Amino acid sequence: MPRLCVACALAMVLIYLLGLSAPAAAADPAPVSFIRDVAPVLQEQCFACHNGRKKSGKYDMTRFNLLTAGGSSGEPITAGNVAESDFHGLMVTADDRRMPPRDKGDGVPPARAALVARWIREGAKLDPGIDPGADLVKELRARWSPPAPAAVYAHPPVVNALAFTPDGQSLVVGGRHELTVWSLPAGKLTRRVRTRAERAYALLFLKDGTLAVAGGRPGQEGDVCVYDLNGPGRTDAGVTYLDGVADPKVKLATLVTCDDAVLCLALSPDRSRLAAGGCDRAVRVWDISNGAKSAKLTHTAETHTDWVLGVAFSADAKLLATAGRDKAAKVYDLAANESVLTFPAHNQPVHAVTFTPDGQGVISVGADKELRGWSPTGEGKQTKAGPGHADEVFRLALHPATNTLATASADKTVRLWDAAKLQPKRTLAGLPDHVYAVAFSPDGTRVAGGAYTGDVRVWAAADGKVVAAFVAAPGRK
Repeated sequence: MPRLCVACALAMVLIYLLGLSAPAAAADPAPVSFIRDVAPVLQEQCFACHNGRKKSGKYDMTRFNLLTAGGSSGEPITAGNVAESDFHGLMVTADDRRMPPRDKGDGVPPARAALVARWIREGAKLDPGIDPGADLVKELRARWSPPAPAAVYAHPPVVNALAFTPDGQSLVVGGRHELTVWSLPAGKLTRRVRTRAERAYALLFLKDGTLAVAGGRPGQEGDVCVYDLNGPGRTDAGVTYLDGVADPKVKLATLVTCDDAVLCLALSPDRSRLAAGGCDRAVRVWDISNGAKSAKLTHTAETHTDWVLGVAFSADAKLLATAGRDKAAKVYDLAANESVLTFPAHNQPVHAVTFTPDGQGVISVGADKELRGWSPTGEGKQTKAGPGHADEVFRLALHPATNTLATASADKTVRLWDAAKLQPKRTLAGLPDHVYAVAFSPDGTRVAGGAYTGDVRVWAAADGKVVAAFVAAPGRK
């Protein structure tokens, strides 16, 4: 056998030992998934302007085959070549061509844009098993699971909706992926109901004591669900936790799911019908006379050209009044199944609407700061106007038995009005920011308001005294 010199032998031993101690080569990262990694970026940043309805630049990005086909500027993706793919270039450019446009907010985060670049470099492929013509919004919705609500809120939630419980002893408030229930007057948290919806925009108790909730994840999905707040749950430190996502004894029914948030609800005076409207511009009406589990969709109408922000039934439930971001309030005849009147006088987005207790008039409020009363028949002429607020008016609530109207405004106040005359009764102050939610107690003796800051106030309707005050943020002190 040939002999090795001592130096060669030592070198070979050293190489062997170094090989043992060297770290293993990093495994190649898994390929980028379109549906898991890329599509969520598009949903957050692009779908609002590039969808089947809007198609900015004649470009619909909500189906893979249309996404890769491009719009008026041609094919945006060159598989395998990032430099020749405007789809990525427009995300990262520093000039005014950036997408999404600068006036729409921040651009695509660098880390996520890098994922898109790697997906293109890897061939811009669609995941196996997904139809190229499938609705990507629905595909993403089917794969998404809501997070558990935070045990302790780092920041108070915006209060977009609240409602007194039927016994008037508690308030239900919309939180983040949950509903929270607070006892009055102490403002003590007693229940937390997990929901799929990130935000609740409208709450209504039905005649059987269950709670209808309209909400969703803005720009991604919306729903109307019905919950039993007395359903089974676990209790910890005096708070009962209910699963309104997976427990059918808590979430009793899902009346609709759609591609964007549902913003408003109305219950007919006899409590047999429920109406809803939202960002998809549709107004839907259900027959709930046999309970939410047996609800039947009776009407679906698109009479507005933008979001439906408010909805209300007439006293006989034959007419439906609606408020829209398209600067119009409308009246819809449910029997004829057609829109019969448009009230355009606000000339600004109309946020909320209600019929007067006698059913002879409609009251609407909006960004023009005004309260306007008008006729729901004929030409829809304005019949009266209140002095309004100092800033835009977001919500209103009517208590028919006391003929009192409550309005919530960006001027940080809730105001009470004589509903027949639109004359002011009282201004309720104390909230520190825009007031986005307002509700009467069942007996009309108290009024609650909720603000952008998470603050909630409850006032006595008779004299305006504060009877409860708290921040609707679990865990915060």
